[in-house]
Amino acid sequence: MPLLRSAFISLSRNQVMRRFCENSAVGRRMSSRFVAGKDIADALRVAKDVNAQGMAVTMDSLGESVSSEGQAHEAAEIYHQLLEQIAALKLNANISVKLTQMGLEQSPALAESIAESLVKHAHSTGNFVRIDMEDSTLTQATLNIVRRLHARPGLRGSIGVVIQAYLYRSQADIEQLVADGIRVRLCKGAYKEPAEVAFPKKSDVDASFVHLSKMLLDSPIYHGIASHDEAMIEAAKDFAAKNEIAPSRYEFQMLYGVRRDLQRKLVKEGYNVRVYVPFGQEWYPYFMRRLAERPANVLFLAKNFFRF
Repeated sequence: MPLLRSAFISLSRNQVMRRFCENSAVGRRMSSRFVAGKDIADALRVAKDVNAQGMAVTMDSLGESVSSEGQAHEAAEIYHQLLEQIAALKLNANISVKLTQMGLEQSPALAESIAESLVKHAHSTGNFVRIDMEDSTLTQATLNIVRRLHARPGLRGSIGVVIQAYLYRSQADIEQLVADGIRVRLCKGAYKEPAEVAFPKKSDVDASFVHLSKMLLDSPIYHGIASHDEAMIEAAKDFAAKNEIAPSRYEFQMLYGVRRDLQRKLVKEGYNVRVYVPFGQEWYPYFMRRLAERPANVLFLAKNFFRF
């Protein structure tokens, strides 16, 4: 499994394969399981359907590093439109944003300025912005921006961040974020990281995820536990029950198209569930990381390819 994971992570960076898949009918057909579509209308349609099933949504306009300030502003405009449409349609949805889309690698100040405009917009409509976490070289810069924005007058509670359980630093990061009152989405992590910064063994990542989940659940802040692993979910549920933490105080988060059966089961049991709904033209890196995260997705696609 580690070799398969590494292969898909490497493929996520392969530009030749990316161009082929993003322009191939076969590639688009395969990705449709995990990606809502190409534009805002597709994402809103899926969000409405997910809401009707009793689940909340977070929407992500796919794309990572931009190469110019103009591209960063164009990427941000899609999110501004989303925030307007979420409010107009009264959807139970928020947005997830990558700072490299906002120009982080060109200028941290640019990314912070654009992110601030989105958080202000979200706040004005009663909404929320989740800043996604990327590879470990960007972790500190991302956290710095999130903490500064959260501390600005009027923005407290309107911005949150993602923490990846496979990083050694994550316990200290969560301690700081909880102290600051910042909402966290906890996931295992989907980037290929060196052993110097991340647990290389799945068993260690799992143990870290359970430990960090308990830290989040034990705090008074509303956090998200993002996993499709039933063992991780059961550990969170058991800890919450034993410590009399009501299901209304946290949510489970899952990806669009992954473990729909488990999503529906949790809703029936009375838990809050949020589905991460990605959309856009640049779906290839995201798609490959989903296959890397969960090799069962590869088998699912192989078995169901001709039934799409």
